[in-house]
Amino acid sequence: SKFTWSSLYFYDSVTLKLDYFKIGTSAPDANHSTDFEVHRNWLAITHNLPVSQWYYEATSEWTLDYPPFFAWLEYALSHVAKYFDQEMLVIQNLNYSSQATVFFQRLSVIFTDILFVYAAHECCKYVNGKRPGKELLEKPMFVLAVLLLWNFGLLIVDHIHFQYNGFLFGLMLLSVARLFQKRHLEGALLFAVLLHFKHIYIYVAPAYCVYLLRSYCFTANRADGSLKWSSFSFLRITLLGLIVCLVSALSLGPFAVLGQLPQVISRLFPFKRGLCHAYWAPNFWALYNAVDKTLAVVGIKYKFLDPEKISKASMTGGLVQEFQHTVLPSVTPLATLICTFISILPSVFCLWFKPQGPRGFLQCLILCALSSFMFGWHVHEKAILLAILPLSLLAVESPKRAGIYLILTTTGHFSLFPLLFTPPEITTKILLMLLFTVYSFSSLRALFRREGPLLNWLETIYLIALVPLEIFCEIVFPLTPWNLKFPFIPLLLTSVYCALGITYAWLKLYVSKAE
Repeated sequence: SKFTWSSLYFYDSVTLKLDYFKIGTSAPDANHSTDFEVHRNWLAITHNLPVSQWYYEATSEWTLDYPPFFAWLEYALSHVAKYFDQEMLVIQNLNYSSQATVFFQRLSVIFTDILFVYAAHECCKYVNGKRPGKELLEKPMFVLAVLLLWNFGLLIVDHIHFQYNGFLFGLMLLSVARLFQKRHLEGALLFAVLLHFKHIYIYVAPAYCVYLLRSYCFTANRADGSLKWSSFSFLRITLLGLIVCLVSALSLGPFAVLGQLPQVISRLFPFKRGLCHAYWAPNFWALYNAVDKTLAVVGIKYKFLDPEKISKASMTGGLVQEFQHTVLPSVTPLATLICTFISILPSVFCLWFKPQGPRGFLQCLILCALSSFMFGWHVHEKAILLAILPLSLLAVESPKRAGIYLILTTTGHFSLFPLLFTPPEITTKILLMLLFTVYSFSSLRALFRREGPLLNWLETIYLIALVPLEIFCEIVFPLTPWNLKFPFIPLLLTSVYCALGITYAWLKLYVSKAE
């Protein structure tokens, strides 16, 4: 449709301009994100080594820790990369970033984003806008296209910081679109493939499993809406099982034959990395860590705790990976798994006992993603996009969902600010987020102008307070003497403040589902 392709044009234009800006202004020795070097190293590993060595090679600290399908993607890209700069494919060339390498890496992200654009186009077909506006800019389908294609978080994570999330989210959204089309086997196939590209999407696997079992394997309901057990189709569950087994065999089969499955799994699930990432993702554990630090400081001040028995990293090292709690009990991987399981149960039960079709599945998917973000082990801040992007589909259909979307998106996107920390990037990220946020608020308010305000006064104040927080973290704090002694304070404040908003959005989304 006309509006979708116009969105595509603007999206590609903005993306290309940003990438050309980065390429043109970055010298070979300029700063690049860790993920840029991660993917360069994976190109080198898959290009030079046999498959049997992919998950053992450890010249760089950034070892291959994605599932095999992504490794094969890197292998395919490496055979194009050699025409740009052969040196980027040398394993020993750590932190190599020539102009040709930067150009190729960023161009590869733009190319793979074609799938994301197509998936967004498919999702836009199934928007149920109650009051489609006469003007193009007020049509729910157009608004959704912009919210997906211009998403601030995806733009900075993929095209400035550097990752391939657009391609991966394209697979997920296309899978969701196929389920809306009742093409269940295609949706299941796409999701199974996605899991073997990046295993973080296991966060939303419960929603897929329950929905496909309830709405595809069982073919009928009773008059009161309850499940008709006799309608269970062994053929359909067999087909789903074959899809899962065949995809898994294609992905993991070679490593099973080589006897390397334990090594692959140890790379995919590195529980030794600690509860939190170096920068605390704004979730429940960020709040838990902050409470522990506060109690430790108070305990030392009032002599309830012996400072000599408290590790230096725990108290003054800031946001470290191996975080040992001082007062509160330290958290184990099993504890986070139990918390995550309990937090997704209500949404999964609702999907089973009160199915609401594909939209009920989509809301369960969002809650599974957000619950896993809230309580998962070693969660990255970028994982918030796993909830933000699918929530866009519901935001243009309901004023309640639109309000939750504005809170989650604004807070979640702000929590990504620490990814971009150089002076030129600070200006860029502020302007880009301002542009996207203003559009999100104005477009959703225009869609639901007859429904009243989307946010209450307290929610509005909370979001406005992000402005002074950013001023303090970027301008005021670096000028204070605390900057040398407590350099982690801006990250801690950002993480904890955003965690409050994301927790609130998570709870509010659960409440809205129960209504």
